[in-house]
Amino acid sequence: MLRCQKAVETPLLLLVRGSLLLQCTKACTQRYNARIMEITQAQQEVRETYLGGFAGQLVAGTLWAVSAAACTWSSLHLAEIILLLGGFFIFPLTQLLLRLMGHSYALPKGHPTNGLAIQVAFTLPLSLPLVIAIAVIHPVWFYPAFMIVLGAHYLPFVFLYGMRQFAVLCGLLVASGLILGMYRPYPVSLGAWLTAALLFIFAWTGRHTALRSTAHAAVP
Repeated sequence: MLRCQKAVETPLLLLVRGSLLLQCTKACTQRYNARIMEITQAQQEVRETYLGGFAGQLVAGTLWAVSAAACTWSSLHLAEIILLLGGFFIFPLTQLLLRLMGHSYALPKGHPTNGLAIQVAFTLPLSLPLVIAIAVIHPVWFYPAFMIVLGAHYLPFVFLYGMRQFAVLCGLLVASGLILGMYRPYPVSLGAWLTAALLFIFAWTGRHTALRSTAHAAVP
């Protein structure tokens, strides 16, 4: 009799356990999908707010172009001062440009990526002592070193914006900085002109990507 009960109970227990496991799996899958949707939505909001990095890269590209011009027609020392000091005004100028465009200029308070955005923003100024030290030892390496640091700065933007093009920009800046520093340090301004051109190109590319993404998200 006991053996019969055990034979009956075993399939029932297996069925109950299987049902509980299935429910747990479904719940975990739903939570995972919800988190993915939250990340995707947050990235979409970052793209919309900053136009895919358009304004920021436009301002940064202009700064690099001004520095390149100073290096070409004046002196490397002046060019370094322009780029180092001007870099601290990129974010406020970016917000000003977005305002002039009649666009939102900041993420809402409590946005899930606010913390990441602040941390990413500080990576570049915290790396400047390394660039300055290299420039003191070997002045012609100022721009190549800055390009490598700037490229590394853009890598987290891939996740922040949900845009892989920032990985391409990162790779181009780092590779260009290495090549110029090792094989083509002259003319000294070449790195600055190249960086300005890359930033202008990716500014418009980012804007196009952001607008297309927004239009796609608006389609029901």
